[in-house]
Amino acid sequence: MKTLTALIAGILFGFGLGLSQMIDRERVLGFLDLAGTWDPTLLFVLGGAVGVTVITFRFIIGRSRPFWGEKFYLPTKQDIDPRLVIGAAIFGMGWGISGYCPGPGLTALVLGIANPVLFMVAFLVGSLGGQWLLNQFQSKQQLTINN
Repeated sequence: MKTLTALIAGILFGFGLGLSQMIDRERVLGFLDLAGTWDPTLLFVLGGAVGVTVITFRFIIGRSRPFWGEKFYLPTKQDIDPRLVIGAAIFGMGWGISGYCPGPGLTALVLGIANPVLFMVAFLVGSLGGQWLLNQFQSKQQLTINN
């Protein structure tokens, strides 16, 4: 049931991205172009998502457990650290340069054009490279602590 729910949610998400044209990088870049010809349509998509979340989140989290799971997996970390700030800045730069973030980038693969393919390859290389660098940094810290 969890797999079916994830599949339905993914299809709904992808359909919504396509219907709202959020897989069109020009529309996203138009939203980010505050000094040029600003396109506010992404604001309506974001508003719809936030509205649904605000209304339903309290009802869902108020349950003792998810419908098809043993427990809720909610973030416990609440501090803002350099890793969060740097990661968010890099994500924002990538979004601003490419016009894609991971969900729309993946969904846009169905368009049969090169931009989303290039984005997804770069996204995967960047994600794996970032994780590798983090592991290198953490292992050097462990060596320093142990010596």
